[in-house]
Amino acid sequence: MNKKSTNLKVAFQGMAGAYSNLACEICFPDAQPIACNSFEEMLNSTKNGETNYAMVPVENSVAGRVADIHHLIPESGLFIVGEHFQRVNHYLLGTKNSKIEDLKYVKSHAQGLAQCRNFINKHNLLPIQHIDTAGAAAEISELGDPKIAAIASNMAAKIYDLKILKDNIEDAEHNTTRFLIMAQKPEMPSVDITNPVTTIIFEVRSVPAALYKVLGGFATNGINLTKLESYIGGKEMNAARFYVDAEGHPGTKSMQNALEEMNFYSEPNSVKVIGTYSRKRGNNE
Repeated sequence: MNKKSTNLKVAFQGMAGAYSNLACEICFPDAQPIACNSFEEMLNSTKNGETNYAMVPVENSVAGRVADIHHLIPESGLFIVGEHFQRVNHYLLGTKNSKIEDLKYVKSHAQGLAQCRNFINKHNLLPIQHIDTAGAAAEISELGDPKIAAIASNMAAKIYDLKILKDNIEDAEHNTTRFLIMAQKPEMPSVDITNPVTTIIFEVRSVPAALYKVLGGFATNGINLTKLESYIGGKEMNAARFYVDAEGHPGTKSMQNALEEMNFYSEPNSVKVIGTYSRKRGNNE
């Protein structure tokens, strides 16, 4: 890949050619993408100042949320400064002498396999999970076996010199992955930004209807919630923590009122605003 002229570095999980790499190229075309072996390594590289941003995949419109990432985000110490919606076009990649009718196996990340389930079943292929889509492509290139293909991006096809056997094999045309752009320090935008979204994590007190009352604070202040997720934490696995995306800016009176209500019914010091940013939906090839 070409070297970038800027000192800006963006971390992503996976190998060169991964969809996260593609998202980095689109959002930060002049930055240097830094490949990381795991989500933890990616987040830590930004936390430690080795990279400026982390490109974090959180959910896909077909396969659902990305495993483990919602447990890692609250503990990362990073802040959300933006988001990116990446259209996912899956390509079936093989060696130069591969043919679809001769294939027996297909390798990819679990998400890639899940998003191409119809194609895999139609062609009676045996799916093999790999830690990374681009890593699967690299392995196919190294093996040189015409009976094994990979599901990955067209970027991976170019990097690893593979033949595109079939393009756009994803089950759904709306296949889109949402990425969060995270940084070491918060970047609070002005209160008049368009389509503001504020992400909050909190832990409710163990009293009847605490969550109901927290959510009621948003309802009475006219704030729409676009995401609400829970996960269990604590040493005894009995503390429910919540992750919320709210359409609004902390600088407005309505959001301040909602946060005040949230603090009242939450455990002390558990409410954390981990980012406010502008929502810019759109599909990218």
